[in-house]
Amino acid sequence: MDYGQRFSDPARYARTLRRAHELVISGVPRPEIPASLVDSWHRSMALGISPDQHSPRHLHDVSEVLELRRAHRLQRVMPALHELLADDSRDGRHLLVLTDAGGEILWRVGSPAVLRRADHLEFLEGADWSEAGIGTNAISEALVTGGAVQLFSAEHLVRTHHEWACTAAPITDPATGELLGVLDVSGPLDTISADTLRMVRCAVRVAESLLGTPDGGASPGASALVRAARRSAPPDARPAAVVASLELLGDKAAAVFDDGSRTSLTLRRAEILALLDSRSQGWSADELAYELHGDAGTPQAVRTEMFRVRSLLGGAVESNPYRLASGLAGRSDSGRVLRLLRGGRVAEALEAYTAPLLSRSGTLAVQLLRDQLDLAVGSAVRASGDASLLVRWLSTDMGASDPLAVEALGRIVGRGDPGYLAFLAATG
Repeated sequence: MDYGQRFSDPARYARTLRRAHELVISGVPRPEIPASLVDSWHRSMALGISPDQHSPRHLHDVSEVLELRRAHRLQRVMPALHELLADDSRDGRHLLVLTDAGGEILWRVGSPAVLRRADHLEFLEGADWSEAGIGTNAISEALVTGGAVQLFSAEHLVRTHHEWACTAAPITDPATGELLGVLDVSGPLDTISADTLRMVRCAVRVAESLLGTPDGGASPGASALVRAARRSAPPDARPAAVVASLELLGDKAAAVFDDGSRTSLTLRRAEILALLDSRSQGWSADELAYELHGDAGTPQAVRTEMFRVRSLLGGAVESNPYRLASGLAGRSDSGRVLRLLRGGRVAEALEAYTAPLLSRSGTLAVQLLRDQLDLAVGSAVRASGDASLLVRWLSTDMGASDPLAVEALGRIVGRGDPGYLAFLAATG
């Protein structure tokens, strides 16, 4: 059984699981269904849950749930979880759910379309999603195992759940270890990704970090999430100092701290920071998702990556919208080139422009920024009327294919100049 098919070919993987589900229910063991899940199915059926059952047990009306929320400790961390995981935009496709320690749903956040789909399963506030309430599901497994779990399609006992992929993890009191509830992210089969489980685990760490603060997370939001991200980052990922600048030119992107230390950046993180550096008003998760991934992008994936960026760089990145902190805005090496050009210091700008912007990036949005930087430098050099600057520009990778610069050089040094003729041959 190729586990990776749940990400690469979810429809095919679901069909395989459904066949195995029917066999296991009829008493024929199948390796596709782990023994721990089979045990959970048997416990659920012993409690009276049928694979054909549609409705979970309901413990409270929605009006009563509102009262339960107000008294629950997880009320304080829900804003941070919303910021990190929720997608309630018009096109959002997954559901964020938070239960109490017994598996009763207290909060759920999603787009109108995904909420309607959840309503058909009665996956709503006040419903009991423990084993006793509706049989084996990700929430019930998180309660039973005490760890993060992911259930896909027919790994659920109840057949009407086979169109869903669900990832859940328990949230505990960091001081006492007491179980407080379960965080769950659910959606159609094709919404699951290899990062979903990691994302939910990260969100749980944020929630538990907030709960461990002196105010118990009573001041949530962007600043609290940044504090939590710093605490939840691995020790070797915590910045020893404040980010002073970003190196985005060339193929070895890095963040430079004010103590002189450097942290290398993956290409994806560097692309995000280049976009943030290009726009002072910031970006929403939806906008970044489209710029980085096109129509296939999701705000959920962006929030996951932004969590990692902020864990690595601390307060260098702010949210709502995502943007560079005021002290870092424009402090990249590419930003320095533009500042020098605006100040009329063309020679210094050309010297600072040592390599193309993120030369390994094939992302269209970054390519456009790269082209804009080339155009800005090339235009300034051509307008300078300085033959030495033109020669320097044409000798770089960025200016080597600039026919307008070659033409400008010819006008200055003459059409018979050997240097001009060499550049003309190279561009012609």
